[in-house]
Amino acid sequence: MTSRATKFRELLNSGKLEFLCEAHNGISAKIVEEAGFKGIWASSLTISAAMGVRDNNEASWTQILEVLEFMNDATTIPILLDADTGYGNFNNVRRLVKKLEQRNIAAVCIEDKRFPKTNSLLAGGRQELADIDEFCGKIKAAKDTQTNPDFSVIARVEAFIAGLGLDEALKRAGAYHRAGADGILIHSKSKKPDEVLAFKKEWGDRSPVIIVPTAYYTTPVEVFEEAGFGIVIWANMILRGAVKAMKEASSHLAREKSLLTLEDHIVPITEIFRLQGSDELKFAEERYLPVAGEHVRAVILAASRGKEFGSLTAQKPKALLEVAGRPILYKQIDTLREIGVKDVTVVRGFQKEMINAPRIRYIDNDEYESTQEVVSLWKGVQNTSGKTIIAYGDILYKKYIPTTLLETDGDFVIAVDSDWKSSYEKGRYADFVSCSEPYQKKVFDQKVWLKDMGTTLARDSICGEWIGLLSVSAGGLETLQNVLGDLSKKDDFGKMRMAELFRELIKRGHEMKVLYILGHWLDVDDIMDLSEASVF
Repeated sequence: MTSRATKFRELLNSGKLEFLCEAHNGISAKIVEEAGFKGIWASSLTISAAMGVRDNNEASWTQILEVLEFMNDATTIPILLDADTGYGNFNNVRRLVKKLEQRNIAAVCIEDKRFPKTNSLLAGGRQELADIDEFCGKIKAAKDTQTNPDFSVIARVEAFIAGLGLDEALKRAGAYHRAGADGILIHSKSKKPDEVLAFKKEWGDRSPVIIVPTAYYTTPVEVFEEAGFGIVIWANMILRGAVKAMKEASSHLAREKSLLTLEDHIVPITEIFRLQGSDELKFAEERYLPVAGEHVRAVILAASRGKEFGSLTAQKPKALLEVAGRPILYKQIDTLREIGVKDVTVVRGFQKEMINAPRIRYIDNDEYESTQEVVSLWKGVQNTSGKTIIAYGDILYKKYIPTTLLETDGDFVIAVDSDWKSSYEKGRYADFVSCSEPYQKKVFDQKVWLKDMGTTLARDSICGEWIGLLSVSAGGLETLQNVLGDLSKKDDFGKMRMAELFRELIKRGHEMKVLYILGHWLDVDDIMDLSEASVF
């Protein structure tokens, strides 16, 4: 297996322009690798900033090492450590290299400043350079200490930062090269690349040259390629991007005091789990622990054509009408997958061959024209088991709704929108519900049960509108299968609607818990709904 030090050495000497990206902890390092970078710059600025301290050697070198270890464990690509001045004299550098190699860090970059250093881009910062001979001693000590011949030592030249000009930069780089440095990082805070280009022109190809274009970021990459630089480092952009996102999210929470309008603008919690390697732990648990976690399935009813859409559904089912370039059904499947429900069954009917998304189980209701949704449900749940989400195929909803359904105890839990009056006043077809208690805004975790459901309930008895989404426990699914099996023997089973099924469950003594929501879903029933869905 190729060592990470060897991988970095190959990057350094590839003969073409390569790129490293900053990371400052384990999760950012993993994100950088997944983005496609071949190597990581472990920035002293961003690591110290993530700790909440200044980039003035306020974080100890052992604290830096601890962060590096997490970064290395989270990735497979080489890491170049920004080690400031080496944290002391030649003896500190020797111990540093020893500890870096023990942690499989590929390379180290040390800068020719005095300890403690000041960040090179800090306005008005003191930029005192080290004695050349003393710094050459650090380089020699590092090279004498390394045991892996491919471990790289990069000498960072700060002459331009200190305002000492090209001649001093070349003088120092030449001395460091002779002392054994594997590459030169030439740094500049000029808004234009003139200083680093002048250096490279004079330096030629004596050794690879690395640049950090934070200040001269408007320069096209092609300029660096033509000049023959070896590596470009994007030195602090990941942290800066993260800080912007964190400030926006925290300000939103402080202002709105609600997660509802923020949740869809941040990554789902499942993405954090994935980056943490939860899948590997799940595999290990299955191997080493006696009991596995509960598996959740989904059954989506998408057999109908949707004649109310006229020519739009003449050749494709309603569930495949597109919203913002993606079919309604597939958007719903995406939402379920985001919350971890990946075992999905779709009951198809009209133009069934068109519903063919990958990694989905399909069951066909070829009697879709003469039957209602209860028949599709019966076909969808006959050969399944365990906790299950059941949904209509023409609805959209925020992901917190199915998440909360699954977290609510009960054999049957239905999502009910307490804002039902607009549907009622417009005369829309809707499954209105009567409940044991109306929605109360100030009551958290309200215990409410379904009393009745239908399209023609008396106005003064209506508490909300069922949105076409429910969760069923493993035991509840067995009950549902038994009840549907009994009902399927009746002559009018094909015409049965969900309201009649719910009434039958209640009649047999099965409680249906109500989860009240307030908007954040959409039933795509007509052209106006389809238009609204594009900005849902």
